[in-house]
Amino acid sequence: MSGSAPKVPDAVLRRRRRFSLIWLIPILAGAIAVYLVITTLADRGPLITISFKTGSGISAQQTQVTHKAVALGMVEDVQLTNDLKAVHVRVRMNREGSKILTDHARFWVVKPRLSSGDLSGLETLVSGAYIEVDPGLPGGRSERNFVGLEEPPGMRSDEPGTSYSLRAVRLGSLGPGAPVFYRDVTVGEVLSYDLGDGLGPVTINIFVHQPFDKFVHQDTHFWNASGASLSLGGSGVHVELESLQALLSGGVAFETPHQIGSSTSSAPPAAANAKFMLFEDKSQADAAGFVQKIPFVTYFTTSVGGLARGSPVNVFGIQVGTVDDVKLMLDQEHGQMRVRVSYDLQPERVFAQDTAIREADPARVTEALVGQGMRAVLESSSFITGQKQISLQYVPGASPARMGHEGNALVMPSQGGGVDNIMASLSDIATKLDKIPFEDIGRNLNATLASASRVIGGPEAHNALTRLGETLADVQHLVRRTDQGLGPILQRLPKISAELQQAVERANAALGEGGYGGNSDFQRGVSRVLDQVNDAARSLRLLADFLDRHPEALLQGRSGKAGER
Repeated sequence: MSGSAPKVPDAVLRRRRRFSLIWLIPILAGAIAVYLVITTLADRGPLITISFKTGSGISAQQTQVTHKAVALGMVEDVQLTNDLKAVHVRVRMNREGSKILTDHARFWVVKPRLSSGDLSGLETLVSGAYIEVDPGLPGGRSERNFVGLEEPPGMRSDEPGTSYSLRAVRLGSLGPGAPVFYRDVTVGEVLSYDLGDGLGPVTINIFVHQPFDKFVHQDTHFWNASGASLSLGGSGVHVELESLQALLSGGVAFETPHQIGSSTSSAPPAAANAKFMLFEDKSQADAAGFVQKIPFVTYFTTSVGGLARGSPVNVFGIQVGTVDDVKLMLDQEHGQMRVRVSYDLQPERVFAQDTAIREADPARVTEALVGQGMRAVLESSSFITGQKQISLQYVPGASPARMGHEGNALVMPSQGGGVDNIMASLSDIATKLDKIPFEDIGRNLNATLASASRVIGGPEAHNALTRLGETLADVQHLVRRTDQGLGPILQRLPKISAELQQAVERANAALGEGGYGGNSDFQRGVSRVLDQVNDAARSLRLLADFLDRHPEALLQGRSGKAGER
């Protein structure tokens, strides 16, 4: 045999070169794995960090980041910060979500929220909380670290509309999410507020949706429509309420005043971020819409309690102006304190169509009215609330006065009136009553009564009255026996006369010592006694007259011939 290799059969060769189909399975699996890896890496976006004050509702590998219900990322990790004051949420964004990662983007957690001004996120009761993102305006620089919002923003970047700034003295019950009304229709919301340095006005940022922002002009007036307004006037009780939401969470309303003879404003729509004043109520906003304002000043020396900024100024019950300021002033030269009330008269309230009256000289007209007796009088506009108002009225018999000037303001003389006059009269009466010496009168009366009691109970008065009573009894007995003959009686006449004289003297002496009043019981008793004495004296005079005409009666009596004659 030669040294060549043995020859392999062709069947064996063909069997070794054949490819087995079983290898397709791992190859296909590997290809799919590579494809998934490549696809995942291609679709994978950057890893971002969002800081929240709390991780409530956020779970790793469950909470998604969405925009308009489209998933843009998934939370991978939730950890506390090193200082334990916040929570870092790491989110893996996808390729589509990486487009919105700029410094204009805003993130917040969507979860059930129930408050006085917001009711949202109820769908998360079933689906769970998620993180919503607002991309913001186009542009901006790329960003990977964000600070999440604790509350949903009032305005989204893709919502058409205009933002404005309002300045107010106080915030009241306004807060983010409070509605903005135009003719009782909700057209926007309050975005935020800024106290500044805490010394100046409060800045309130609002947003008005399209197409309602075209109703906001540079001369538009905004006012606080929070809560309910209750007023008592000539038309009765008036309650004004914008909406239940405004009652609970506050609200802002606006309106554009119309020019005279026009139903719309001629001013163009206000620009974005335009600044406006926020008035406390609608009445102040309406008053600010009057162009012509005549400043007046009046000084009062009586209480102005209940008079405040915004109180009405009336003429014959019709409002013609509003109070602007109330201040306490001290006149150092005369050492007198008084209240300075400044107010504006607005002729457009009642003379809107009368151009001649609105263009008249205010000083000349006011001087003529003051000369005719017009004065500024404080009146109560409501006895329930104690509010006061200024009434310009003609005062009968008013003291002469002249109109004055204080800068560009006219000084209207004041006059007391209304409840103040009644209280002043009552005060005068009380002062006069206080001057009556009731204590001295009481002491003197007590002393007089005590003296009268001593005299009446004394032996002298008792003996005098006893003797006087006995004498009167004798006189009456004398009169009764006149018909039986005068002889025996005349023998007792001198004695009776003497006793009567003594009784009268004792009674006069007792009366002089007592010093009783003319309306006392003792004086009335003495008067009755003296009346009886007068009757006795009259009887004696009749007896003397009878004896003068019939002297024989001394011997015969009234019976017989003397009596017949």
